[in-house]
Amino acid sequence: MATTTYPSLSQRTNTWAAVDMLSHAEPFSILQEYGQHKPIPKNKADNAKFRRVIPFAKATTPLTEGVTPTAQALTYEDVSVTLAQYGGLAEITDHVQDMAEDPVLKDATEQCGEQAALTTEAIVWGVLQAGTNVLYANGTARNQVNDVISLAKQRGATRILKGQKGKKITSKLSSSVKYGTEPVDMAFIAFAHTDMESDIRDMTGFVPTEKYGSMKALKGEIGKVEDVRYILSPELDPIIDAGGLSATNTTVSTGGTNSDVYPVVYVAKEAFGCVALKGKDAITPKITPVDQTDSNDPLGQVGYVGWKTYFAALILNDAWMVRMECAAKDIV
Repeated sequence: MATTTYPSLSQRTNTWAAVDMLSHAEPFSILQEYGQHKPIPKNKADNAKFRRVIPFAKATTPLTEGVTPTAQALTYEDVSVTLAQYGGLAEITDHVQDMAEDPVLKDATEQCGEQAALTTEAIVWGVLQAGTNVLYANGTARNQVNDVISLAKQRGATRILKGQKGKKITSKLSSSVKYGTEPVDMAFIAFAHTDMESDIRDMTGFVPTEKYGSMKALKGEIGKVEDVRYILSPELDPIIDAGGLSATNTTVSTGGTNSDVYPVVYVAKEAFGCVALKGKDAITPKITPVDQTDSNDPLGQVGYVGWKTYFAALILNDAWMVRMECAAKDIV
């Protein structure tokens, strides 16, 4: 286990100094706000089940006079997921707390909270990329992709959603600590990496958020194209070097040869769900003070800051989700 000790902090001086802490890169979490949530109470189960009725087929046969039609039975289908436990831990010595110029306990607490947010966001992003509806900016397979997003391909994605009777999103999870929703202007939502911002802005018909008028921009939203609102985050990682050749280095390529592949996930209402063990996102912080003593640490020389959560994400309706795989223009 790595322990935060006094020498490991690389102090600029071993005497006290007034310090202005520098800002650091903070996590950006957006995906869970658009999933259907089903918190599980403690001591109930580690498995959540989403249940929906199967629609009746169209009744196109005319009724016969005086004859009662055959009764129809309601049928249901279940979509289930099992929770997994995640967590992180930082260890701090009493010497660090007593002597270090940096606010180590505060920083450790903040970093653990941000690590938890990054973890659950990554879990949801991994699930969203597993959908079976996939389009490619060019070619017929991921290893051929070396072109950027286009309006024609977006229309292909929304055609699939509309053809499967996917409903546009009209609400999202509230940002308050309690479960609840808040309304949003009706549209399909597309999630993508921030590297794609230039390509999306270049799409025919793009409307930036600053020209929305009375429509309120969502967190991470850069604008809309027709009936799709684009929300970008640097946490939605691309698939490195998985595409086709980057022709004359015109697309982003980590290795310098093959294009990195950027998934753009288009979702309709109730396309995916998130499950936590009780409460808003259900992340439990854990802090053991440095001066707390027990038989294993009788002098109170070591303290801990950590977090844990039970969490899972799942696709609720694969037909209401489309993944488009694109390259991103290299603008450097």
